[in-house]
Amino acid sequence: MSYKIALLPGDGVGADVLEAAKGVLDAIGFEAEYTYGDIGWEFWCKEGNPLPDRTIDLLKSTDCALFGAITSKPKDEAAEELCAELQGKGIVYSSPIVGLRQLFGLHTNLRPCKAYEGNPLNLRDDIDLVVFRENTQGLYAGIEWHPVSDEIKAAFSTHPKFKRFVDVPGDQMAISTRVFTREGCQKILASGFEYAKKHDYKTVTVVEKPNVIRETSGLMIRAAREMVKDYPRIELWETNIDAMCMWLVKNPQDYGVLVSSNMFGDILSDLAAQIVGGLGFACAGNIGDDYAVFEPTHGSAPKYVGQNKVNPIAMIRSAKMMLDYLGETEKAGKIETAVADTIREGRLQTYDMGGTTSTTEMAEAIAKAAKEA
Repeated sequence: MSYKIALLPGDGVGADVLEAAKGVLDAIGFEAEYTYGDIGWEFWCKEGNPLPDRTIDLLKSTDCALFGAITSKPKDEAAEELCAELQGKGIVYSSPIVGLRQLFGLHTNLRPCKAYEGNPLNLRDDIDLVVFRENTQGLYAGIEWHPVSDEIKAAFSTHPKFKRFVDVPGDQMAISTRVFTREGCQKILASGFEYAKKHDYKTVTVVEKPNVIRETSGLMIRAAREMVKDYPRIELWETNIDAMCMWLVKNPQDYGVLVSSNMFGDILSDLAAQIVGGLGFACAGNIGDDYAVFEPTHGSAPKYVGQNKVNPIAMIRSAKMMLDYLGETEKAGKIETAVADTIREGRLQTYDMGGTTSTTEMAEAIAKAAKEA
């Protein structure tokens, strides 16, 4: 079966790692029609839109997408880098990957964090956990104000705890809202529980902060307590985000599936990635009901562009996740085996692992091992 796959290189080293992963896919005989799409900082600066409509149309014609990396900057810095023709027109930057998640309803951000034997960066060798991060709501929903108008202040003033901010001038404050829906909570929880059931994880840990952020975190916790009734073989654990960061460093081997909201899940998944080697190993899937985008979670690393230096394993593992999503489990298994064997052997190590292996060398070794698997 041939698939239609969108390739979105993005910024910085995104193109380097994407081509490395494509080489591995080619080596195992994955047949696909690849089409490249425009996304990222270049298109923000030239067009005022880092996610052009033509790219959205392209994605709608494909089965899923592989995404490289993105550069994002704060609003004022982004505005300064617009081309002269677009300056002063009130165009506001927003993250294209966040936009993709919301536009295509990619509600589940799935981040496996597994310690591969032989990786010198592992905190421990027996870590095998998966973070499920809600992907479209929470603080990343983008409902923010600065300056804050009198109308918005009046609306917030209906809450008694806003009274101490009433006299603060609107241009001296900013407001970001954290919005949860019951449906959003249920979707991310269902993704976590179903994954735990399928892969025989014994626990699902919901990571929130309901003792302080009572309404939104409370909604997530209540939904989890109701849902676990449908999974009698899985134990529900509840942990506050601050305590969870401590426990992940102290006893990471105790945890299996972790479920959290957008901001907390973002923090949690980077911490979980670090204890199994860092962002060079951190793959992710943005998965919705009808579409998915797979990406490494590292940044665009502009200082390494053109040096053939960065670790491609996160991108290669993201391609493996794409194969799982498409039902190509045999080919996905070959990549998983190849990655594990290459790391275990220890002969090749990229700069982040303490070695000098190039992006190309690591990718070619994994491709060769996958072809022979």
